[in-house]
Amino acid sequence: MAHQPTPARRSRRLALGAALAASALVVAACGGGDGDGGGGSDPGITDESIKIGGHFPLTGVAAPGYSEIPLGHKAYYDFVNANGGVHDREIEFIAKDDGYNPAKTTEVVNELVLKDEVFAIVGGLGTPTHQAVTNFLNSEGVPDLTVSSGSILWDNPEELPMTFGWQPDYESEGKILGQYIAENMPDAKVGIFGQDDELGEDGAKGLKQYVEDQIVAEVTYVPGNTDIGPQIAELQKSGADVVVGFNVPSYTALSQLVSLKLNYKPEWLVSNVGSDAGLVGSLLEKFSEGAVKGSSPLTGLYTTAYMPQSTEADDPWIQLWQKVWDEYGDGSPLTNYKVYGMAEAYTIVEAMMKSGEDMSRESIVDTFEQDGGDFTGPNYVPFRYSEDRHAGIGGMKVVQLQADGTTADKTPVLKTDVGDAEIEEFTDSANTPPESGIPSD
Repeated sequence: MAHQPTPARRSRRLALGAALAASALVVAACGGGDGDGGGGSDPGITDESIKIGGHFPLTGVAAPGYSEIPLGHKAYYDFVNANGGVHDREIEFIAKDDGYNPAKTTEVVNELVLKDEVFAIVGGLGTPTHQAVTNFLNSEGVPDLTVSSGSILWDNPEELPMTFGWQPDYESEGKILGQYIAENMPDAKVGIFGQDDELGEDGAKGLKQYVEDQIVAEVTYVPGNTDIGPQIAELQKSGADVVVGFNVPSYTALSQLVSLKLNYKPEWLVSNVGSDAGLVGSLLEKFSEGAVKGSSPLTGLYTTAYMPQSTEADDPWIQLWQKVWDEYGDGSPLTNYKVYGMAEAYTIVEAMMKSGEDMSRESIVDTFEQDGGDFTGPNYVPFRYSEDRHAGIGGMKVVQLQADGTTADKTPVLKTDVGDAEIEEFTDSANTPPESGIPSD
């Protein structure tokens, strides 16, 4: 049975009333949600199907790695559809290319909502890109679920009641990396290499809670500008012997390449979003025109993990994702980005299942708020979803990349939150996937 909105949620939605009414008139005029039964008058849902969509950088500077995330989504939805769908409805997933350009994001999300008439936006990727569309999605009453970014911007239920994060936030990750440095590298001179947006800013904010007195330099880059030689040279000149990177994979590769050219050899700690060894290794080879091969320059790099990696073949979640990918993928190898997409899709399907046969836009948002803290999945630490929080996964562990492409744990799983929340060891047992591979209602 679909959830009923609580008084607090009803109060928050009063501000959206006029916009929702106008949106309903547009949908009616376009013929959307026209009485096929499912979801009442909500667009994108009928008795037979649920149409959802997302924006991703399928081309451009952020495409390497991130363009694989929607492939993971689609493979998992195809798997669910082949096994009965969600309450007998098939999921139709539309992934549109925004090139990691906020102006293009606005264009393609408008198309998804007003032309394609999707039920919800899922997995929208990128902080600057997705920030361009949150107000539009919320004013239109469109569920904006599992944003593919760790910005704390998505945790704002008062102003963005339809928007929910998914992965751990960058500030919490920065805190965990900072604590690791403070405890294990107390004499290090720390430099920061950050993307010039919330990824870099939030990560640095968390990091500084633990190592502010150790920081000797902080530099940033603007996505799209690939000349980062001056920034790496500044870090080298500062004497930083530990550098923490909050960056996307292309810039991890560029930072390593420039460091090799400068013979600069600090210890590197890199945010999870930019540390995939296979991808960064391939980018190193590409950017160096073959002079640097493989991921060996990344051996010893520290990063974080909040769910099992594609190299963990004995993990039951990876076994499920491998099975799904073998059956419904495109024949390419399973990667961490495809795993990420399947894991996000699993969360979406669980929310749909728990929303019941009479699922609506309102009921799926209420399901995230009321049941989301208990959603299952491969994440090591639970989601922080509630009526007052729209934040995603609440923790991770520090790991170190090995020469064979695997990782070695450097800390136990740690749970924390933004602000002055303590960092604590998380000892609850991990979830295992259901035998069917599909979450129940």
